[in-house]
Order: sequence, then structure tokens, then C-alpha cells
Amino acid sequence: MRACARSFAVCVAGMMALAGCTNSPPQPEEPAPQSSDALPGEGVPAVVPQPESIDRLGQDVAVRGKVEVVVDPLVDRQTQDLAKQVLELAGADEVVVREPGAPAEDAALRVRIGERTSPTVVKGLQDARMGAPVPMEKEAYVLAVRPDTDMEVFIGASDPAGAYYGVQTLRQLVSPGRIAGVGVLDRPAMPLRGAIEGFYGPPWTHQERMDQLAFYGDVKLNTYVYAPKDDPYHREKWREPYPEQELGEVRELIGQAGAHHVKFTFALSPGNSICYSDPRDFQALQAKLQAMYDEGVRDFSLPLDDISYTRWNCAGDEQAYGRPSEGSAGRAQADLLNRVQREFVDTHPGVAPLQFVPTEYSDVEDSEYKTAIREVLDPRVLVMWTGDGVIPRQITVSDAQQAETVWGRKVFLWDNYPVNDFNGSRGRIMLGSYDKRERGLSDQLAGGVVNPMNQAAASKVVEIGAADFSWNDEHFDPQRSWRAAAEYLAGKRLAGDEPGVQADPATVESLLAFFDLEHMAPVANGSAWLPPAPELSRRLDAFRAAWAGGDRRAAVQDLRAYAQLIANAPERIRAGAPRDFVTDTDHWLAATDQWGQALLATANGLDARAAGDEGMARARFDEAGWAVDSAKRIHSTPAEVRPAGQVLVADGVLDTFIAQAPGLR
Repeated sequence: MRACARSFAVCVAGMMALAGCTNSPPQPEEPAPQSSDALPGEGVPAVVPQPESIDRLGQDVAVRGKVEVVVDPLVDRQTQDLAKQVLELAGADEVVVREPGAPAEDAALRVRIGERTSPTVVKGLQDARMGAPVPMEKEAYVLAVRPDTDMEVFIGASDPAGAYYGVQTLRQLVSPGRIAGVGVLDRPAMPLRGAIEGFYGPPWTHQERMDQLAFYGDVKLNTYVYAPKDDPYHREKWREPYPEQELGEVRELIGQAGAHHVKFTFALSPGNSICYSDPRDFQALQAKLQAMYDEGVRDFSLPLDDISYTRWNCAGDEQAYGRPSEGSAGRAQADLLNRVQREFVDTHPGVAPLQFVPTEYSDVEDSEYKTAIREVLDPRVLVMWTGDGVIPRQITVSDAQQAETVWGRKVFLWDNYPVNDFNGSRGRIMLGSYDKRERGLSDQLAGGVVNPMNQAAASKVVEIGAADFSWNDEHFDPQRSWRAAAEYLAGKRLAGDEPGVQADPATVESLLAFFDLEHMAPVANGSAWLPPAPELSRRLDAFRAAWAGGDRRAAVQDLRAYAQLIANAPERIRAGAPRDFVTDTDHWLAATDQWGQALLATANGLDARAAGDEGMARARFDEAGWAVDSAKRIHSTPAEVRPAGQVLVADGVLDTFIAQAPGLR
């Protein structure tokens, strides 16, 4: 847990001393404004990820006319551009950006963004009397919208990323013509937060990757690991340099990541063919990493997952490490990783500690392999771990503690959700809540990334939940994040020159109904760790109880209303959600349309039965059956996802009810 021991005023006084402002005495501690468990109070906008605290300071501040933005050198160009864009969308006629010391503009509103110890920033925050402690960690920021006649906004940051994240929060505080009069204290719970493109099947397109990197900036994810299994230059052809066209795309991705404060982590997976004892292979590996370093990469990973340690790739490895075994594979891998850490990472300025995916990447059972890694591997190397299984049913603090014991270090979570590249996920798109990850994991993990789906835009539903959790797991609410994902896709976002930031309520409700139908998430054997269609299940259970209790017409009326929402959802989503999300989910939307019509026909059949018209009831049940047959003919294709198959919608819930309904008497 992140304890906050001092008041905002005392912390600000300490910062002023650090900034050389010793002429200002410490202020008495002020009681914090009303807030409950760091959740937004009445009149406080929802911000995603959930800040450590957000409190109402006073009335909203108007945005009109000219706005002046004063920035320290800490504030990079992309943050300045984002601030300008946010203020223009909020209603500013003109936004002028200047450095401290330049002549002031005659502006209706001033925004000051700078280092947390800058005297002007400190005093502005102090005058706002937020009553909260000031964060000192990397990527942290404090924001205050002063509700007085000065009409000022202050953002104090720890570093450039903190300033960027402060403006990302400001983006969520604006509505047409105003900024919410609030104070925000914020810092990330996990130092590494993001996604790993580590799935099998069709890789993301270049444009999808570019969009994902911009999206990560929106939701304060700071890590993208480039590790697509089907990129030959990542795995099979790892020794070969990227051709110029592919290298040009990687170069563009690196630039896009930097513009949104995302660490572009280049992963190279040589395990299927590397000869650990051959200096030529080490030189080839080092040359590949060097090429990426020259392009600006400062984060590297060596995944050695999904390979065999029952054979060597060359005779020299058996001479060096003995017969193939778990232990000898662990020693060979540790030697390779240590050499990369020592001879490449340590000799290249700015490179972060090496990341590594072990061959035994799941569970918490000790083994000869894990023992070798624990005893030989440089303690700085980050070890990735998927939980108590390849697809875990849950991830607990206890699991992470046990993993730390067997690996000899805090592990870096590779969360295999919402990935859908395994047989147990055939026919599924994962749109469920980010759930069954225990609060407190931020204290036990070195960081966390999710492994998304082949469908990049649809993966944002779970990615938003993961962003919320990894930023502030202490106050994480899966349902709140799930709704936030629907609101984001329904328009509550800043993209290009869109005119507003408010979500369309009808699209939000349609998306939530659709998400519910695709809530089920399986482990490797296909059994559920997230249940299918929990909201639909609840409503069907309520219907059955009311029907059995005799209030049949009222029961059907409630059922029909929800069936109508499902039946209308595909059309509303196609009209109101982003094009890429609609494209990703096209087959599932088409199937939902048919299943919705089937549920409506079933409700009408039950209504006819309740009215005593059995002939009409049978006709409506037949109509439902035809719609079900149409839905079952809809399949995904190998070009979209691996493995392809019949598209599934609330299976085990919706199909079961429609099949059983004609038997209800």
C-alpha cells in the first residue's frame, strides 16, 4: 500500500525549501477535502486510470478567449501540443505557450506546468490548499484547478512523463467551456504497465500498432513489448537484420512510442535455434540489439518461451553444459542473459535492465530449471511470469510471493488475457472485465503487461481495465473500469480533432450489453475462469423466478426490454463506436444481431403462451430457431484470428435459455 503520512501543506512547505523558498514558513496541517477511499465524490469527474485522490476544490473554471500555458524545460513538445489541443477543444479561442520569464500574455486563463519543486508551481499548489501529500516518485504529478479569481491551473510533475500524465488527466476534466474545479494527487502503483504483442496468429498491422501506442498514452500505460510470434525476424530469422521496409516501420513505431511516453521494448526470441556456446550466435544477437539501439530503443527482452530443453541446437552446447535437461538449459540461458546484461546493457548508456521470458514461465513449483536461473542469473534481469498457469484462473498476492521465492526476485507479470490464440478460446472474442487480479499485487510485482488479442482495437476493453489496475490497484473496481471502456469507445476520448469528449449514453449501454455477451474467458482447456454473460444470466434467472411465481406477463415484459437492447446493440455499436472496433468485432456483432432476434422471438412466444395463444407461441419459437441457425453459421477466419471457428455469443446461457423456453409451461 502507498501510505500518505503528511498533509499537502507540509509537503509543499518541504518542496519550497528544496526549491530555495526558505522565506515561506510551513503551514499548519489542513484537513483533507471530503473523499471516500480515494473515489470521486459528488460532482467530481471520473478519471481513468483512477487517481490516488481527486477532490472538489470549488467551482469549475471557465475556458474562453486566450489561454496562456507556461511550461518549464521539463515539459516536452508532445505534452505542450497535447495541452494546447485539450484547451482548444475545451473552448479556447487561442492558446499561447511560453517559457517562464517571457512576457506574460493578457489571458483569461493561465495554465502552469512545471517541476514539482518550481517555486511558482509550489506556491500555486499551496494556495489551492488541496490537503493532500505531494508524490515524489517517477511519473507522479499533482494538479490543481484553482477556483478563485486568478483563474489558474497548476500541474507539478516529477519528470516529463509525470507532466504528460497530468495533461492526460486534464483532458478528462474538461467539458465544453470549462474545467472541473478539482485537485488531483496521482502516482503509478507499478513502474512498468502495458501490453506485450506476444500472441500467435495474424500480427497487428503497422497502423494498429501506431494506434495502440497512442492509446497507451491516453490511459497512462508506459510499456509496449514488440514480440509477435509470427514475425519471422523476431523468431525464426532472428539472426537476420530487418529489411529496410520493415526497419522503417519499426523506426516509426519507436518514434510513436516516444511521443506518447511509452517504452518501446524490442524482444528477440532466439531459443529455437541458438547455439549458446557459439560466439558467432552471440555476435549475431548483439548485432540485432545494436541495430535497435541505434534506432533509439532502450528496453530489450529475450523471450525463451515455447521452446524445448530436451535437446540442444548444436553439439557444442552438450560439451559446454552436459546432456539436455532442465538444469543444463537453465544454466545455458542464464549464461547468455548474464553476458547480454554485462556486455550489451551495461555498456550502452540509458538501457534499462534486460527482460527475459523463461521456458518455465508459469506456476510456482520449484524445479532444476528454476533453481539454475535463481542461482546463476544476474539479479537485475527481469523475469516474466504468467501466474499459476499459462492462462491463470486468478492472480493473487500469495502467488506472486511464491513466484518471487522460486525465481529469487520480484517477477514481471505477463498476463495472458485477453489473448485468444489457443484452442480453448476458439470462436471467442474477449470483452470481459479485468477481474480476479488481487489488490496489493503492485507491492509484489516488478510490473505487468497483458497479452492482447489478434484484434487490436477490441483489446482496448481489457487494456483499459489493466491500465486502471496497474496504476492504482488499491482502489481498483473491475466494473467501474469495464464501464469506462464502454465510455471510451462511445466517444469519451480525445482523438485528432473530434469536437467533444462526452460518451453517447445509448452507445455505452449497447456496448456494455455486447461486452456481457462476450464476458466468458477460458483457461487452456476451454473451461471458464470468467463466467459467461453474468448480466444476462441474472436477468434470465429473474425471469424464471417471476414466471414460476405466476406473474408471467410482467416477467415477459422485463425480458423483452433487455432482448430489445441486445437486438438493437449491433446497429448502435456500428453507428457509434470507432471503425476499427467495429471491424474487429464484425462477426460477433452479426451473430449478436441474430441471437438478439432469437431472444426477442422467444420472449414474444412466451408472451403468447401467457395469453393462451399456443399457435402463436409455436410460430414465434420456430422463428427463434431460424435465427439461431443463422447465428451458428457465422465463423471467424484464419486471416483474423488463430484459431478460427464458429462465433460464440453467451454460449451456455443464451442458447440454453432459447432451447428450453418452449418447454416452459
